[in-house]
Amino acid sequence: MDIIPNAQQQFDVPAPPVQTHEVEVSIELASQWKLMWWKFRRHRLAVIGLIVVVTYYGVALFADFFAPQAATTYIAEYVYAPPQQIHLFRDGQLVGPYVLGYTFERDPVSFKKLFAVDEETVIPLGFFVHGESYKLLGLIETDIHLFGPQEAGQPFYLLGADALGRDVLSRTIFSSRISLSVAWVGVIISMVLGIVLGGISGLMGGIVDNLVQRLIEVTMSIPLLPIIIAVAALVPIDWSVLRVYTIIVFLLAITGWTGLARVVRSKFLALREEDFVLSARLDGVSTMDLIWRHMLPSFYSHIIASLTLALPGMIIAETALSFLGVGLRPPVVSWGVQLQDAQQINVIANYPWMLVPAFAVIIIVLAFNFLGDGLRDAADPY
Repeated sequence: MDIIPNAQQQFDVPAPPVQTHEVEVSIELASQWKLMWWKFRRHRLAVIGLIVVVTYYGVALFADFFAPQAATTYIAEYVYAPPQQIHLFRDGQLVGPYVLGYTFERDPVSFKKLFAVDEETVIPLGFFVHGESYKLLGLIETDIHLFGPQEAGQPFYLLGADALGRDVLSRTIFSSRISLSVAWVGVIISMVLGIVLGGISGLMGGIVDNLVQRLIEVTMSIPLLPIIIAVAALVPIDWSVLRVYTIIVFLLAITGWTGLARVVRSKFLALREEDFVLSARLDGVSTMDLIWRHMLPSFYSHIIASLTLALPGMIIAETALSFLGVGLRPPVVSWGVQLQDAQQINVIANYPWMLVPAFAVIIIVLAFNFLGDGLRDAADPY
């Protein structure tokens, strides 16, 4: 019996899977940012959050195009008009999107206007329709809107109308500009303060560290709401929107930098004894260059995650302050200003569509939280 394997059997060893080997090599050679992206895209909720956030900011940037009407357009005849339902079929045939008009009568007891659907009035809808003129991005004069009635001037309220007959959907779209920009401006200011002060505190130590830490403790002890209420009482009624906007952003920013400053300080305390930091100091690099060019890049990922998690707090803060009447106020259009009309229980009971801006806030806050969670997990790809 031949127990010695032949040459073919002896050297017929299965080759290692090439695909697996290539994947391992690519992981070994990939940069940290690429590893973060690979890990981030596996977080499905984070990817959905990113899509929602990009959509919100895209709609806010081109609000005039996406909104069926201007934010200030009102028709007194349609005060508190209920939402219209989009239909595709009529008399059993597909006729395209349309809504039905309104008919109304007065309640003989309360004299309240009661709206009903007018089955005879058909308002055809379409995409890229002509409507109110505007300047796209403040540059291009046009009157094209993404969606709306094919004939301008017809009533179109997908999410109902407010107390002045203004389209709630259009105002919610325009409100995203102010509410989302306040969040970014406030977070950027607080981020710069936190990085600079926290970096100097952790890098220099000693008396400078003590002074910065005491400043952080004092800032954290400031009651923000009473101060904002006092400032709102002192602001003249004739102040411009830009001035009030600047004050709100400043007040939100001065109390939002302390947490990041402490995180940056702890990171710098760990990094300041590293070899590359000592080499930069021996080369005569200034303190600011040492912070921005040498130390911060080592934990950019953590800063990005902190940034995305801080944005929802800013959005909620602006909305809450404006809702209470101590933040932005009309004629400014923000989600908080819109919700001022929903402060009375009878308004919510009779016209629930006035709470639409609250759902817009909830969706964007959840999207930012999912995005922040995904970035925080991806910040440690190893």
